[in-house]
Amino acid sequence: MDIANSWHGQLDLKFHTIEDSSAEQLRHRTTLARSYARAPLKVQRPFYPEPDVCHTVLLHSAGGMVGGDRLSYQIDLAPASRALITTAAAAKIYRSLGPVAHQQIQIRIAANACLEWLPQETIIFNKAQYQQDFRVELGLNAVFCAWDIVRLGRSASQETFNQGCWQNSWEVWQGQQPLWIDRQRLTGEQWHSLQAAAAQPILGLLVMVGVVVNAETISAARSLGPAAGEWGVTALQHSFVCRYRGADRAAARQWFIAVWDLLRRQYLGRSACLPRVWQL
Repeated sequence: MDIANSWHGQLDLKFHTIEDSSAEQLRHRTTLARSYARAPLKVQRPFYPEPDVCHTVLLHSAGGMVGGDRLSYQIDLAPASRALITTAAAAKIYRSLGPVAHQQIQIRIAANACLEWLPQETIIFNKAQYQQDFRVELGLNAVFCAWDIVRLGRSASQETFNQGCWQNSWEVWQGQQPLWIDRQRLTGEQWHSLQAAAAQPILGLLVMVGVVVNAETISAARSLGPAAGEWGVTALQHSFVCRYRGADRAAARQWFIAVWDLLRRQYLGRSACLPRVWQL
């Protein structure tokens, strides 16, 4: 695709809280107060399997990104709001002759708010050029929980990621203090390296920032580690991180769901509520 004809999709979401007087006991409910989308991005109607958490599903109507495409997200959570954001399907990054497909996500989570960013996997085709930049501004006592599951190459059709480049940058800040910064860059030439993907098609990352994880939860997360692939659990001063490297997407995802359930019992006081669009 010519860069002049590439997509520049935009998404601007703002979540607020309102008092839900219809409940037996007065409680706060999160609503999607602003929803602006420019093609190919769309937002499906929010739903509430939990009374106070706004479950929101994002849709990429073009089916995937090619070189030169840009997607920009601006997501704001008001104080004490709670939202879960996922995607309707796996994201696809098609091969490129040189131009980079770029996704930029900026999130502001106000005091005492909670955002769960849990998209379905990203499939990066061989010869793709893709960069994702993620920046989160975290308010006092706010929580950010997210995962990123990447498939390098269409392994179901025996395609490997031996050409191309994938870059992923995550930053979580609270005021002027960096709480968690993580940058990854992997080229097709590095795919076989033991210090990179070790020729494995699935790379997974789960991170939670904002709550100090207790020793019991850390131990439980390690005990649930998948039988297939390599994985690790790290608890830092301001964050909790799980990583997976292997060939079994289902194993990585099921582990991440189990760990998310453990973490959620700490920061929301309840078990995980799986979005209905997921096909497990």
